[in-house]
Amino acid sequence: MRREGEMKSMEERAPQGKGSPSRGIWVTAVVAVLLLGGLLVLGYWPRATQARKLAAATQADQRTLPIVSVVVVKQAPAEVDLELPGNVQALTEAVVFARADGYVKRRLADIGDRVKGGQLLAEIESPELDQQIREAQATLRRAQSSLRQSEAALAQSQANLGLAEATARRWQTLVSKGVLSKQDGDEKQSALDARKADVGAAEAAVQAARDNIAANEAAVQRLSELQSFRQVRAPFAGVVTARNIDVGSLVSAGSNTSVRELFRLAQIQTLRVFVNVPQSEMAAIRTGILCSLETQELRGKKFEGRVTRTANSLDASSRTLLTEIQVPNPSGELLPGIYATVHCKIRRSDPPLLIPSAAFRNTDKGPIVGVLREGASVHLQPVQLGRDFGTQIEVTAGLRAGQKVITTLTDEVREGVKVKPVAAKPAVPAGGGQSK
Repeated sequence: MRREGEMKSMEERAPQGKGSPSRGIWVTAVVAVLLLGGLLVLGYWPRATQARKLAAATQADQRTLPIVSVVVVKQAPAEVDLELPGNVQALTEAVVFARADGYVKRRLADIGDRVKGGQLLAEIESPELDQQIREAQATLRRAQSSLRQSEAALAQSQANLGLAEATARRWQTLVSKGVLSKQDGDEKQSALDARKADVGAAEAAVQAARDNIAANEAAVQRLSELQSFRQVRAPFAGVVTARNIDVGSLVSAGSNTSVRELFRLAQIQTLRVFVNVPQSEMAAIRTGILCSLETQELRGKKFEGRVTRTANSLDASSRTLLTEIQVPNPSGELLPGIYATVHCKIRRSDPPLLIPSAAFRNTDKGPIVGVLREGASVHLQPVQLGRDFGTQIEVTAGLRAGQKVITTLTDEVREGVKVKPVAAKPAVPAGGGQSK
């Protein structure tokens, strides 16, 4: 009975013993997966932790790095609008002085009056000049009387000479025949020579009288012309810009510093505008170039003109070329002496580079800019600057197109320092060639 029970128990356990290998495989696989996952976790977790620490450190470093604005260095356009300050002057300006001494009798023009060429501006009363003219005329009449006397003396001397010549011939004939002595003939010949000398002296006196008359006539003519200068007339058509006399004012002839000027006259139908062109743009300035002129007082109005001439020499102190532009002004809106802005379209063969004006710093060794290198490090680069356009400035040496420069140069931005660059906001373009 016991044996049967054991056999039965073995039979009941037999099916269970047949499936145990499969279950072991699954267990092994699960254990392997868990072991592999554990190994992966153990290997990945330190790396992830290190990466997170590194990212956090990098983010912290970035938060502590100086933040700078950068822009790309660009080349100015070839065709630019050259903007220059201009000094407007009258095409012709003259100061009118008195040519005669006296008192102002009448004043017929005042400041702002537009006058024609030859128009009467004032009259000067000069009684002393009238007296001088009368004296000169009397002297001329005396010279004319003296001439008549000299001519009469010449006629008398010529008559005496004729008589002496006839007498000398007769006496020479008698001497040759022996009727008279040779001494008598010599006396008559000597008398003839004396009469010839008298005629020469009379002719010289006549010539002197004529020269005296010419001198007195010139004096009368000079005083008569001075008398005409009592009428002060405009030398050309224009506008009276200054008047320094009034009725009764004492005026003196001349034009030195101690003499008062009567009027100042300007011709403003065409105006001259003088500008100083920088040396970098002098090659583009030629006679005949079209330019336009604007003023703050006449907003919205442009006055066209042309370059008429240049000084053909640069000013040694400013290195600029003095250039004259003539602008028609038929309406008279533009006034001499006004400040104006001149625009000229020019084309440059080698345009310079442009950077924002805030991108450079002046040092004891000259201007420098902060150039952004690879790795966001800073290099302080010495440069040579050109013209200043306000918001932008030219760079003639030290940079090349495409480089990035820092526009916020603070004390933290030093050589080799790493920074956090951000693109600068686009600035209003300065025109790439407008000079201020």
